Amino acid sequence: MTYDQILLFALFAVVFVLLLWGRWRYDLVAFGALMGGVVLGVVPTKEAFAGFGHPATLVVALVLIVSAGLVRSGAVFLITRTLVNAGRPLGGHIALMGGVGAVLSAFMNNVAALALLMPVDIQTARKAGRAPGLSLMPLSFATILGGMVTLIGTPPNIIIAAIREDSFGESFQMFDFAPVGLTAAAAGLLFVAFFGWRLIPDRSGAAGNSEGQLSPYIAELTVPEGSALIDKRLGTLEPEAEKADVAILGLIRNGQRRWGRARGAILQAGDTLVIEARPEALDEFRTALSLDFSDAARQEKLTAAGDGLELVEVVVTDHARIAGRTAQSVGLAWRQSTVLLGVARQGERITKHIRQTEVRPGDILLLLAPRERGAEVSEWLGCLPLAERGLSVTANDKTWWAIGLFAAAVLAASLGVVYLPVALGLVAVGYVLLKILPVAEIYDHVEWPVVVLLGSMIPLGAALETSGGTEILASGLITLTDGMPAWAILTVLMVVTMTLSDVLNNTATAIVAAPVGIAMAEALGVSADPFLMAVAVAASAAFLTPIGHKNNTLVLGPGGYRFGDYWRMGLPLEILVVAVSIPAILTFWPL
Repeated sequence: MTYDQILLFALFAVVFVLLLWGRWRYDLVAFGALMGGVVLGVVPTKEAFAGFGHPATLVVALVLIVSAGLVRSGAVFLITRTLVNAGRPLGGHIALMGGVGAVLSAFMNNVAALALLMPVDIQTARKAGRAPGLSLMPLSFATILGGMVTLIGTPPNIIIAAIREDSFGESFQMFDFAPVGLTAAAAGLLFVAFFGWRLIPDRSGAAGNSEGQLSPYIAELTVPEGSALIDKRLGTLEPEAEKADVAILGLIRNGQRRWGRARGAILQAGDTLVIEARPEALDEFRTALSLDFSDAARQEKLTAAGDGLELVEVVVTDHARIAGRTAQSVGLAWRQSTVLLGVARQGERITKHIRQTEVRPGDILLLLAPRERGAEVSEWLGCLPLAERGLSVTANDKTWWAIGLFAAAVLAASLGVVYLPVALGLVAVGYVLLKILPVAEIYDHVEWPVVVLLGSMIPLGAALETSGGTEILASGLITLTDGMPAWAILTVLMVVTMTLSDVLNNTATAIVAAPVGIAMAEALGVSADPFLMAVAVAASAAFLTPIGHKNNTLVLGPGGYRFGDYWRMGLPLEILVVAVSIPAILTFWPL
């Protein structure tokens, strides 16, 4: 290997290790690697920021803006508002919600599709008296599968099309992914709806939960001055706690936690009770004993404002403002007049003050916010509302304008009349002019960490290809598959790509794997299109872990899942996707 190749492989190794470690956000890791590549001389200075103006980067950003417009206009809610039917059998519910989620994901960003449908699914589970975890993972998988069908459904498809244009002068068109993607999505949806959901662990019975609620929150309540509880032992509160279905975990006094020995403690004014409870039980227990919320001063100011208060449940996304930070550090109280009451986190006990606890993606937060401002606070935090829809919807007369503009853009791009980024840009401009999307908020809907990731990884991937690094990877895979038939070679490529996508960001996986697929095809003297299609499907098919795809991360907390729950349904689903995709690729994209 040459000196440049060694440096680039070392850079990519560092990137993969840091992404797996998860200590720093993926966009910072990728941008740091890009800067390192420029300093080391393996990425030309003039090409350092070319990725930020790359068509793939622009399309991803524009798709997010257009998706937000479709939601804001009420266009998507027009479909979903008829779906909440608690009397429908679970299998039928999953089939219907999964089907709608897949269709929406084909024409809007699949993360946005899940963000819209997740509250609907949770509300249906609550009304039906079942655990949301039985249907949320299938919904997540369905939206991932649906994104495989069109060019704009998922970032890997956009990246694959852009790499094909860079390499061969012609991009994939809007529905070129449909024959293979639709085959994989249809087979996957059938599996998820009629069999896969049965493989999900049902912990509702073990937890004694017959209402299908979310996991309990770890919350804090404070003993106020003049309380009747002062000078009583903490243990005397147990009957009231049991009545309200609340578990008293410990006591905080003077900043020090007391766990096992707290039961005999004599209560004092200012003591903080650490409890585990659901929102309704928390409020019942607080009211019965006249306790204050942990931020009593802020609660008093909010109550004095006279507008009333509301409880809001939100799930933390990996790009939320509060992810990796505390409620205090983001200024939740003084910026938004909102108090963090509790945190629900799977698999780990919270040992700090709630307001000083570092929030993680997948956590569920219970917020006390001024009435009618819950949706605004959720949007400011970058979190998804659970208990209510929390969506700002414009007048209904904008719905068909939004649908018409988007449909016209898709048709024009599909026929080659207008370049896709231009078509989506025109839709975004139209949404602003029609006041479907406020100008002040339009950039809020762009997922900037993904933009930075793409803008950073594209020059690194180009440098790896230019230096001959992708040819080394391709020759290694060809050597491994020497003498194997075409279907076996494609299978190995898909399995390797899927494995990377399960533990890394699927966008980064596509950027690395697509040039390898092209190099394999050139070495074998066959068309590169089957290899690109194999990479496109495999990069999106991340079903084994909650970190392989953002949608899987989003349902981790609301579904009450553990890290090891995903492979139970995800492994057979990935095997099925490979099994149906290979024949479809060889049929529709012959070598």
